[in-house]
Amino acid sequence: MSLSGALAIWRRDMLVLRRSIMSEMVAVVAYPLTIYLAFGIGMKGYIGLVEGIPYSLFIAPGLITMTAVNAAYSESVWSLWFHRRVQFTIESYRVTPVTVSGIVCAKLFSGFTHGLVKGIAVGLVISLITPFRFPPSHLATYLLFLVPGSVLFSCAGVISGTLMDKPETIGRVEAVFIMPLIFMSGLFFPLSSYPEPLGHFVRGLPTTALFEGARQALVNGKIMFGFLALLYTTALIAFIAAVWIFRRKMAE
Repeated sequence: MSLSGALAIWRRDMLVLRRSIMSEMVAVVAYPLTIYLAFGIGMKGYIGLVEGIPYSLFIAPGLITMTAVNAAYSESVWSLWFHRRVQFTIESYRVTPVTVSGIVCAKLFSGFTHGLVKGIAVGLVISLITPFRFPPSHLATYLLFLVPGSVLFSCAGVISGTLMDKPETIGRVEAVFIMPLIFMSGLFFPLSSYPEPLGHFVRGLPTTALFEGARQALVNGKIMFGFLALLYTTALIAFIAAVWIFRRKMAE
């Protein structure tokens, strides 16, 4: 794999991000902020404490994580689809020394950068309007979960952007698979709310490992190694699948 080629594609994507960053930030911040105001503040008087903390603080880490991984997914899927079906930039990449693995890695780098920038923006806004705070020393443990989580969602975006030829199909995949997996993972309620058999199933989902593990890491500085192993294993499998599928599609 040519790392210099992957970095060249990443730098191109960052130039595009720099041009549109301000307009994108409005939409990026508006969605999680609306959810926070509706549930975290509007419903907190009815819900009370969740796992010993106010509900508004319980959902804050999940909203930051959701923003980051959603941005990673959206950047990968739409960037790849647009470059493949509209601008044909992928065809230009293929006549350069950049390998298929390099293109996929570039999209992972771009997805993670998008997620990091937008997650930080939402985290700052939530910190400004709420009492949510976390020790800076917890940030390193939080990144242990956010990095593979971004890789996982970026790979899902690469796979969807490679296989789907119509934008409406991409939207259906997000509505049917991505968002339900996020909402089932304990973003808005504790996992103990699930009945026993369903709870075991949900705890085996990589999105649960991401959101529950990231919450514990950011709030308590705790590393849940079982969730961490599940997340890294799933991210590795997703990366292999993304490279394989993308390579086969390019060979057609």
